[in-house]
Amino acid sequence: MTNSVENHSFEIVAQGLVKSYGNFDVLRGIDLNVNKGEFVTIFGPNGAGKTTLIKILSTLTEPTSGKLTISGHNARKEVQQIRSIIGVISHDPYVYENLTALENIKFFAELYGLTNIDDRSKAVIQQVGLEARSHDLVRTFSRGMKQRLAVARAIIHKPEILLLDEPYTGLDQHGAQLFGEMLSEIKGQNRTILMTTHSIDEGLDFSDRVGILTKGRIIYESPANQLDAITFKDIYISHVEDN
Repeated sequence: MTNSVENHSFEIVAQGLVKSYGNFDVLRGIDLNVNKGEFVTIFGPNGAGKTTLIKILSTLTEPTSGKLTISGHNARKEVQQIRSIIGVISHDPYVYENLTALENIKFFAELYGLTNIDDRSKAVIQQVGLEARSHDLVRTFSRGMKQRLAVARAIIHKPEILLLDEPYTGLDQHGAQLFGEMLSEIKGQNRTILMTTHSIDEGLDFSDRVGILTKGRIIYESPANQLDAITFKDIYISHVEDN
C-alpha cells in the first residue's frame, strides 16, 4: 500500500513484509507507506493478518522477511528507539485490574522514564474522561472505561505514532461513540495513526486513506475522501469475496 503523493516524509515504511508460521504465510508481501500526521485504516476480515501486521509494526514480532522502518529507525536493529515513539491500543486494554486507574498510568509513565509522572498521569486521565474514577480499581470499570484507560496508557509518553488493532471490539454503542470522540481529538494533534478494523462504519470517518487486507495481502487502497460508507462496503465485499 503506497501513497501516490510524492515528496512526503514517511513515518512508516514497510517493504515486502512476509510472516510465516511453518508452511503458512500470514502476511504475503506487505508494502505500506504512512505519512507523518496521516490516519490510515486497514480493513479486513478476521484472519486476514491485521493483528500480525500490528505486532510487526510495534516490534512485538519480527517479519520472516522484508524491511521495515519506523520514523527512520530500522525495526530489526533499533527496537527500543521505536518503542519509545509508538503507542499501541488493541482490543485487549493491557491494564492491571487490581490497580487504580491512576496507579496504572503512573506505572506506565515510570516504564517510559518520564520525570513529571504525577502531573502527566493526572493530565491524561482527565483527557480520557476518567478523572472522577482515577482512584477506583480497574476491575470495577466497564469495557468502555478500560478502553479509555488504554488510550491514556498509550499516549502517556506523547508518542509520535499510534497503532490501533481492532480497538472497537467489545464496546457498546455508547462506548464506541466515546472512543470515536477521543480518536477525533487525537487525530487533531497531528499524530500518525494506523488502525486495523473489520468495522467499516467506525473506521471510514477518521481516515485520510484506507486499504483492504485479505489473506495476507493489501489488495486495495484509496483516499478516504473519495468514498462514502455505502460505496466502500460494496468495494470491500467484492474484494474480500473475490479473494
